[in-house]
Amino acid sequence: MRKFLALLAMLGLASVPAAAQSIGGTYTVAGTNFDGSKYGGEATITLTSDTTCTIHWETGGSSSDGICMRNDNAFSAGYVMGKEIGLVVYKVEKDGSLHGLWTIAGQNGNGTEVLTPK
Repeated sequence: MRKFLALLAMLGLASVPAAAQSIGGTYTVAGTNFDGSKYGGEATITLTSDTTCTIHWETGGSSSDGICMRNDNAFSAGYVMGKEIGLVVYKVEKDGSLHGLWTIAGQNGNGTEVLTPK
């Protein structure tokens, strides 16, 4: 009976939809700049409520901090990097990775970024 209950519990956890999974944690960053050049690094998301968080990036020799929010499979963050203000919008994928586009206020174009859970 215990094995049966343990199996049911594992199956229940395995079927939790991506929207219900916690987004907090450390991620590997892989991105492209406006000109197509690549960068990498690490991001840390810290939950502040069920839907809000803070995010810190260490990428390409620079760091930035922001606030973030999740709504189902949409995840967005406003951030500051030096004197620049930016916005990134991600789609939360079923594997827990975040695929997004980012921009900086007053500049044309956008970059891309993928956050992969560590």
